[in-house]
Amino acid sequence: MATRPRDFYEIQKRQRQRSLFLFAAVLLFHFAAIGLIALSFLASFGLVLNRAMLASSSFWPRFFLVDLAAAVIISVLHFQDARKNGPRFILRRLQAATPDASDRYHMQFLNTVDEIRIAAGLPRVNAYVLPSFAVNSLAVIEEDETPAIAVTEGLLAEGTRDELQAVAAHELAHIARGDAFYLTLVCSLANLFEKFKDALEPEPDDQADCGGRRGSGGFPPVLFYVAVALSALVMRLLSMLVSRERELLADAAAVELSRAPEALARIIYKAQVKNSFVGDFTLSYAPLFIVRPDSRDTPDSLAGRIFSSHPPLMKRLGALAAMVRKKPEAIIDAVWDEERVRDEARGVLHSYEELQKEQLELFPGTPETTAPPLPGDEARIWLLASAAEEGWEGPFTLGELVCRPRFSPIMRVKNTQEGIEAVAREFPQVRIALHNLARKKPLRPGRENLCPRCRVPLAEAFYEGVGIRVCRRCRGRLVDMASVDRIVARREFDFSEPLRQKAREFRERVLRNPLKRQKLQAALGADVPCPSCGYRMVARPYNYQYFVPVDKCLSCSKIWFDADELEILQILIEERKAKA
Repeated sequence: MATRPRDFYEIQKRQRQRSLFLFAAVLLFHFAAIGLIALSFLASFGLVLNRAMLASSSFWPRFFLVDLAAAVIISVLHFQDARKNGPRFILRRLQAATPDASDRYHMQFLNTVDEIRIAAGLPRVNAYVLPSFAVNSLAVIEEDETPAIAVTEGLLAEGTRDELQAVAAHELAHIARGDAFYLTLVCSLANLFEKFKDALEPEPDDQADCGGRRGSGGFPPVLFYVAVALSALVMRLLSMLVSRERELLADAAAVELSRAPEALARIIYKAQVKNSFVGDFTLSYAPLFIVRPDSRDTPDSLAGRIFSSHPPLMKRLGALAAMVRKKPEAIIDAVWDEERVRDEARGVLHSYEELQKEQLELFPGTPETTAPPLPGDEARIWLLASAAEEGWEGPFTLGELVCRPRFSPIMRVKNTQEGIEAVAREFPQVRIALHNLARKKPLRPGRENLCPRCRVPLAEAFYEGVGIRVCRRCRGRLVDMASVDRIVARREFDFSEPLRQKAREFRERVLRNPLKRQKLQAALGADVPCPSCGYRMVARPYNYQYFVPVDKCLSCSKIWFDADELEILQILIEERKAKA
């Protein structure tokens, strides 16, 4: 710890020195692999078996010179590709996005990174958020040598303020020690070997169809595969051994920055036990994460410990707990005590029917809220000529007309109010609506931000730290598609028993009856315009795991949740996670 450099430019200088050693290792790998492959091809043609050629004084110097030249060229290309494209590929594969300044959880993360960055003496650090329910984080060095920290939505939702500071300190410790640069490079190099190995592996069908031919004449490809597989294995073992030692050192350095060893131990335990899986991602990059992504599936055995990229959980917890003179069991008990307190502190959300009943009890004689009549400029006065030319379809509002599937300006329409029938582009109202629709503007200027059900203005609100728009009459919500996963991952609210019963009835009615999944669109009723851009919203399930029917705008990426639909989605996901 005393020799850890504090100056960022000194860190960069040491990183370049380490990269030279790594380049030498890569060069040695390629020199050996190319030499073996070349010898296998020469042997297959019978040239090496020629004793006169073997006895020649010029054969072996030329062979090694050509081998070295080819290894240098390939190593330089391999090294530059891993250095430039590796970090970009990692962040893109994980769907990393910059934090949302309007999100309370994201702003807390940004503030925490800035606090620890100043304490670590780093001039700049980029921050990213991964759209995953997992509890995990990683640090990389981007192609312009700027360090970056990425955390998952699950970590932001599950971690407390001091735990988030400890995570940021752990990742910034990797950066300050130069580990992030080294591990990013090693993992990127290992990933290229993994790609070669996967490309050389035949499909099962291919083995069945042409197994005989592979067995007879496949000596050079087999040797090439062995060389690549061996290189991939050595690079992965190198990254694992390097990562295992550096994780313990980063934990110690994080305590120096954050002064919170117990908080770091708690979040490591949460990530290990709850869920650290970040999606379909190659394990070549496992050393980058604070907890191995497949930690729950890694057996606690001798083989599992040898091939693991991280030290055992209890070893990490023991080292951190000793700093506060506690046992690891006390840290684990504190995590579950915190979970119980957190569950008890959650606010309770009620169903739409419960709120209506409560309103009638408080204000007897209150008339039921009904949607107001449509304004005159949105009356259903438009007819569309049917494809078979046997009549008219409709009537439609102007928004419903231009948002009809396969609608085009050359179709014949009829304005029943004016009694005019013509091609659609002949009507100024239609031309203006199509112009606004193409530019993702409201079809009727001055009529935007209206509830698609009640036609009343939507109000700005926050739900679990995310900015949304709410209809105060029907309790419908307009949410960005990218923000829904944030809401689902967070647990600020609990749900009343009638609302949970409503979710159970929905599961029985829809999720366990595949035939009714085809009727979701019919259950949503007529098409509705998007309150944001005016485009026609389409009825779709939230995703293919949770068939909660919602209205999606495919133009501006918004989702309209009718009353209680968002709560039902949260209940279904929370119950599935609890069972897991």
